[in-house]
Amino acid sequence: MSKRTAVLTALVPALLSTTIGVASADSAPRAPSAVVTLTYDAGAAGPWAESVKQAVQNWNDAVHNVRLEPASTPGSADYVYEATSGWPQATLGPVFPGGSGDVQLGRQAVDEGYDATRIAAHETGHILGLPDHYSGPCSELMSGHGPGTSCANATPDAAEAAQVDNNYAAGAAATHRKHHQVVIDIWSGRVLTGTR
Repeated sequence: MSKRTAVLTALVPALLSTTIGVASADSAPRAPSAVVTLTYDAGAAGPWAESVKQAVQNWNDAVHNVRLEPASTPGSADYVYEATSGWPQATLGPVFPGGSGDVQLGRQAVDEGYDATRIAAHETGHILGLPDHYSGPCSELMSGHGPGTSCANATPDAAEAAQVDNNYAAGAAATHRKHHQVVIDIWSGRVLTGTR
């Protein structure tokens, strides 16, 4: 009887640690087979250049399955940033290598008092597949204009970063969309969307 107790005493912790190990492995975020590199062209960003640079850095610091890099040659980028006089808008991805995303950095939002880096990071979030969530707090990047002009947060929160990592978890082999929605961010309240 004491031998059985000794064997059970040794086996139970071993079995429990095996079960816990399996559960932990299943619940951990899955890494992609390879990190997806998306290239961008900010040559037409004009006065937004520094805001774009910081927005890209914020996303690269927050996510693991996708990396944003400047395109090596003009015209080869997966998406582009351009300064416009209108409202900010972007392609709603996720955009994958070989894609054709567009971020229009509209001056009207800055003229109303919104932070340029927050706008650039928010619109980049659309490229990475995140929709608007205007009712969210300032800590959510995709809350956009919802928290008002005093909100200058240009960093995605943990949930937003996790969603982007999930969007790119299959790596570059994932099937990408052929038709993207364009999200026009009317930072003063009205929201219009269209498709292309």
